[in-house]
Amino acid sequence: MPLVYPNMILSEVVAEHTSLIPVLNRLGIRLGLGDESVKAVCEAHQLDTDFLLMILNTYLNEEYFPEKKLQSFHTSQIIDYLTKTNQYYERFQLPNITRHLNSFIAMNPEGNYSLAVIGKFFAEFKNELIKRIQNDQKNWFPYCLSLSRQDLSRQISQTNDFSTGIRPEADDPIEALLSDIKRIMIKHITGDYDENLCYAVLFSISSLEKDIKQHNRIRYRILVPMITAMEQLNK
Repeated sequence: MPLVYPNMILSEVVAEHTSLIPVLNRLGIRLGLGDESVKAVCEAHQLDTDFLLMILNTYLNEEYFPEKKLQSFHTSQIIDYLTKTNQYYERFQLPNITRHLNSFIAMNPEGNYSLAVIGKFFAEFKNELIKRIQNDQKNWFPYCLSLSRQDLSRQISQTNDFSTGIRPEADDPIEALLSDIKRIMIKHITGDYDENLCYAVLFSISSLEKDIKQHNRIRYRILVPMITAMEQLNK
């Protein structure tokens, strides 16, 4: 299980795991990293090194769960990252996939049923993701912040139960929809179609699928347990 440590050269980590590039971008870290260590880059960008490591390692490792580290982070740090992730989806990834998919469908013969199904599934997925993002901003994130402002976060160190209320990532309907789109493209696409555009769409969908899966791990394995603990202390 690979882990990222403070003294590692960040550019070498990114070269090994290029999927981390958008994760770093959300935190204001752009390419042109030079030979600086993770800690040095964090200091240059005024970021909490431990927080960045928690994000990167959660993103890279399925089994990573920094239970002890949770006690040192404020709820607002997690929510700020998740907010930036939502913005990245809404402003960049969704428009990018929509553009590629629309071009893919438009350049292929009319009456291709499999392409129509792909378009329908993606429209449903896009609608569900946008609804979740809007609910996060209007309801869920403000609620989380309101709990943290009650100063309950200081008391979390009194309990070690960070597993209560974790929602299994496998149950997430948004992940399921995206997985369905990928399966349809791989298994059932028929007729003539532009292979280059097909690859572009499939690559973009696969990239978003992985990103959302890791986003959900941070959401459900870090934020939800923190909020659950605060709710229990507030009873």
